[in-house]
Amino acid sequence: MTLENTNKTKALIDDLKAVCANNGLGNSSSEFDIITQAFLYKYLNDKFTYQLKRVRPDLTEAENWQEELLEMDEDEYRLLELELETNAAFLYPRHLITNVFNSQNDNDFAKTLDDTLLDISQINNQIFSVTTGGGSKIQLFDRITEFVKDASLRDNFARAIINKLVDVNFEAIMEEGFDFFSTIFEYLIKDYNNDSGGKYAEYYTPQAVSKVMAAILVPKPTDNVTIYDPSAGSGTLLMHLAHAIGPRKCTVYSQDISQKSSNLLRLNLILNDLVHSIGNVIQGNTMTAPYHREHGKLRK
Repeated sequence: MTLENTNKTKALIDDLKAVCANNGLGNSSSEFDIITQAFLYKYLNDKFTYQLKRVRPDLTEAENWQEELLEMDEDEYRLLELELETNAAFLYPRHLITNVFNSQNDNDFAKTLDDTLLDISQINNQIFSVTTGGGSKIQLFDRITEFVKDASLRDNFARAIINKLVDVNFEAIMEEGFDFFSTIFEYLIKDYNNDSGGKYAEYYTPQAVSKVMAAILVPKPTDNVTIYDPSAGSGTLLMHLAHAIGPRKCTVYSQDISQKSSNLLRLNLILNDLVHSIGNVIQGNTMTAPYHREHGKLRK
């Protein structure tokens, strides 16, 4: 199943890149934002439905369970949030990809898609936002269709994106482990974050080196550990350390001057069951304005 899930997930990433290329955005800086945000929307959608089916099988076993969700009143639906784990975004029926897909023939569909992403960001802002050194919040999503400069093409671009997302189901990958998600993360960002000095490259610790460092730093199981990286990049080393310790047994603290790297680290934390640490991700310059301190000194 792992190989099948890997191939299916990589195929979606390739399909999203093809959509960008067909709309003149291939190999552009905005392609990175579109690919990572569309992928994250799909992952959060399926994570939510996966958890919902676990806690409320009576609700989701119906043939048209999405319609039943739509018929629930606000108070009843909000009670569902208390039953779900906190490592998933909370979505309303209007946010589900199937429901957005069903509205793709409406006017201004690009606006519908963008509004949906921003609404998800706002509702989940407290848990999923990255903080800047100045205290501002960087939300999960942007208006991704506005990267297409010709406004007349945005609706078709949005339809192409949503049609790719609705074609696959990621619920099966929720049981996959660190090795799977580290492989997918590396594939997702391979064209945008590498050590070959490309146009959009960021420095990062290669997977093989991170694995060795984690084995040295965590020689035996341990509990209640904090991990701090003052120049975290996309978080490859942090993820290996957290995997060696156990994601439920550690808390990650980080800072990095790059907003792109901080967004990648957030994605990495979401994929690797470390949502509880997103609030500790700081985008800023550790050299001139270190954020994480202990007893008046830089955290170690």
